[in-house]
Amino acid sequence: MTRTTRWKSKALLLVAALALTALAVTIAQAEVSQKGVLRLTFDGQIKPKALPRSHEAPVTVSVSTHISTIGGKEPPELLRISLAINRNGHIDYQGLPQCHLNQIQPSTNAEALHACKSSMVGTGYFRANVILPEQSPFPSEGKIYAFNGYVLGHPVIFAHIYGEKPLPTSFVLPFVVRHSNGRYATTLVAYLPKVKANWGSITGIRLKLNRTFRYKGQTHHYLTASCPAPKGFPGATFAFAKAEFVFAGTTVESTLNRSCRAKG
Repeated sequence: MTRTTRWKSKALLLVAALALTALAVTIAQAEVSQKGVLRLTFDGQIKPKALPRSHEAPVTVSVSTHISTIGGKEPPELLRISLAINRNGHIDYQGLPQCHLNQIQPSTNAEALHACKSSMVGTGYFRANVILPEQSPFPSEGKIYAFNGYVLGHPVIFAHIYGEKPLPTSFVLPFVVRHSNGRYATTLVAYLPKVKANWGSITGIRLKLNRTFRYKGQTHHYLTASCPAPKGFPGATFAFAKAEFVFAGTTVESTLNRSCRAKG
C-alpha cells in the first residue's frame, strides 16, 4: 500500500467516524413538535446503552417534556398525558410494595417518603405557570416522588408532587400502567384535573424510573430491556418512546428514536 493510499484510507475512516458521531448526536437530541402557537419538547433516554441481544437486563428510563407557546400566550389546558415505551422494555411490579393514595395525598415530600418509601420507583421534577396561587390545584414547581400502587385493580405510578411556591400545595398525578401488543407494549396514561382557564397551566414534567427489589428470595428489577439488534449487527436504532399530550382543542404527538449497543 502506497503512502497516498494509506492517507486516503485513513481519511475515509475519519469521515465515517465523524458521520457516525453526528448521527449519534442527532439521535440523542430532544424531539420538538409544534401545532399552531403550541410548542412541545420531548426528551428521554435509557441507560445503559449496551444491552443484551437475547434477554433483558435492568435499565433506568428517563423522560421529560417542556410545554411553551410562541408569542408568550398561555398554553391551552393539558387534559391527558400518554407515554408509550418500546416493546423491548418491560415493567415488573410483582411483589413490589404498594402505596395507597390516601397515604400521600395530601402530604409533604418527607411525609410521602415516610409513608411509601418501600414503594418508590423513581423521582422527577414538575413545573407550572400558576396565575392564581390561592386557587390552583398544583404548585408552580416541585419535586416528584414516584410510587408503585393500584387504583381499582389497575397498576399505577403515583407521581406525588409537593411545592411551597407560591403556597404549600400537595398534588398526586396517577399514571395508569397499560399493556398491549405492537411496537409499544407498555403505556403510562395520566388524566389531569379540570382547572379553570385563569388558574394557570403545566409547563414541564421530568421523570426518572429505576428500582431493584426482592420478592420470594429473588432479585427483581422494575424496568428491564434488551437491544433489538439483528444477529450480526453491533447495535440498533429504534423507536424508544412515543408521547401524546391532549390539550383542550388540540393533540400533540412526539416520537423519540434512540440507539443501543448489542451485547452477546
